[in-house]
Amino acid sequence: MNSVAKLKRNVSGDGEGAGFGFLPPTLAVQCQALIESFHEMHGYACLPDIMWKAGLGPFIKAHGELRDLLKKASTTRSAKKSNAGFVRIATNILALEILANHFAGWNAIYPDAARQAEAILTRRSRGSQTRLIDFYLHPPKYPSSASIAALVPRGNSSRTSDFAR
Repeated sequence: MNSVAKLKRNVSGDGEGAGFGFLPPTLAVQCQALIESFHEMHGYACLPDIMWKAGLGPFIKAHGELRDLLKKASTTRSAKKSNAGFVRIATNILALEILANHFAGWNAIYPDAARQAEAILTRRSRGSQTRLIDFYLHPPKYPSSASIAALVPRGNSSRTSDFAR
């Protein structure tokens, strides 16, 4: 099964995300890939915090599909299933933000979906409607081992190797 068909099933075909079935599958695939690539580098444990710190809790709770995904992701004992649930929530929200905010021309390609996304976001949101766009496209700086090694004073090779691990 190709990634578009797989995501169609994940985002809208199993009843959990039926309210977001209007989201273009190609956009959802790209959003999911962006989110997964970020969290493969920085870990999935921070994903729920990212959404809550962005103030998305009330938005998630207001939408039955997202609320159900949150409940399943929060209560499963499987880290893989939990991560997949949080990624699906973030994928739906990021795709909504992209469509509603006319980002990268997606609204011109899918004008009906863009109108639906705008209606959903303006009806339920306060403040910024680009919370996940802002985070994933302008991510906070995470120190890498290479950047830490570059900041260690020269001439003390034993300490450099300790920091660079």
